[in-house]
Formats: sequence, C-alpha cells, structure tokens
Amino acid sequence: MPADLDEKTTRYGEMLADALAAAEVCVPEGTPLHEMALECEEMAVSYLDDGRHFRANDDPVNALASYSYGYGWLDCGVRMGLFSIPEDTHLFTTE
Repeated sequence: MPADLDEKTTRYGEMLADALAAAEVCVPEGTPLHEMALECEEMAVSYLDDGRHFRANDDPVNALASYSYGYGWLDCGVRMGLFSIPEDTHLFTTE
C-alpha cells in the first residue's frame, strides 16, 4: 500500500520540529565542534522553514524533501556526538 503523501509530510514536519526541540548542543563553546553543531542546527531549522514554506504553497513533495534533509542534518549531528538528546526519545537513531 503506498504511503499517503499528506500524512507523511505532516508527520515528518512534526518529527523534525520535535527533534529540534529535544536536541541540545553539548560540545564546548569556542571549539570547532561547537561551530559544526551550530551549523547542523541552523541547516535543520532552515530546512524546517523551507518545508513549511513549501507546505503552505501546496507543494508537499518539496516539503517532505526539506523535512527529510533537515532531519538528516540533525540526526547526523546526534550520531557525531554534537547534540545531547533525552534517553527515552524515539526521534533519533542512536545505536
């Protein structure tokens, strides 16, 4: 059964917003890793904003792509140890 595009787009947008709220930069300020963390966070926020723009303009395909890219940036930062996340979260791939 094919996925419902509207449902999936809504779900991914909500997941990215929740993930951004849950992730906290955990590397020391003034270090190159801190700058990398801020860049990952900025990219994820930018893609969330882009996705919302596309969604508002009835373009769910590009909205879903934007949410997915944003999530990828944030998830990569978590995997690299740039962000701390709650232990009980299901929003990230940690193992």
